[in-house]
Amino acid sequence: MPAKNVVREFACYQYYHVYNRGVAKQRIFLDQADKHYFINLFDRYLNPSNTTCDYAGIPYRKFDNELELLSFCLMNNHFHLLVYQTHNPIALSDFMKSIGTAYTMYFNLKYKRVGPLFQGTYKASRISNDSYLMHISRYIHLNPREYLTCMYSSLPSYLGRDDITWIKPSKILDMFEGTSYLTFLQDYEDTKLMLDEIKHELADY
Repeated sequence: MPAKNVVREFACYQYYHVYNRGVAKQRIFLDQADKHYFINLFDRYLNPSNTTCDYAGIPYRKFDNELELLSFCLMNNHFHLLVYQTHNPIALSDFMKSIGTAYTMYFNLKYKRVGPLFQGTYKASRISNDSYLMHISRYIHLNPREYLTCMYSSLPSYLGRDDITWIKPSKILDMFEGTSYLTFLQDYEDTKLMLDEIKHELADY
């Protein structure tokens, strides 16, 4: 039986909550430099102004016309992404393969280890409606206990503290009328049941 929420074909013009963790729930980020490297991979593949090349001098593939990264959060042993895929049905698969391969090579070289870093294939849950989309973004940003000061999530872009071109919060922020996104985050108790339901779908993260 296929693993829960493992999606191998992705529909165009759809939202996906993507997540993965370390093998045997081990840490995939051991220090701040590891998290910075992972975030720099977003810039490598999503920022058209980033002109870095691989060891052979070949420019890295860009996904900025095929994917939008709406939200992300890096925890010590797992990560969460909220992604919108546009016209290319294999863009998300290729993007995650690029990220996973590059980061595993970096991690294994730095820490002198071999073998897989992540616990199998990443999971991807398709977002079915606007309400669920809003709550997924909140779930992602509330992962860190000290979420307001966390340096490794997209929340600063939602609160106007950062202006990073490859983070695309507008699809979420445009859904709010008469309230701020910060208020939406802090209004935790009123949606606790929704968040508990989301956690149930995430295979014991």
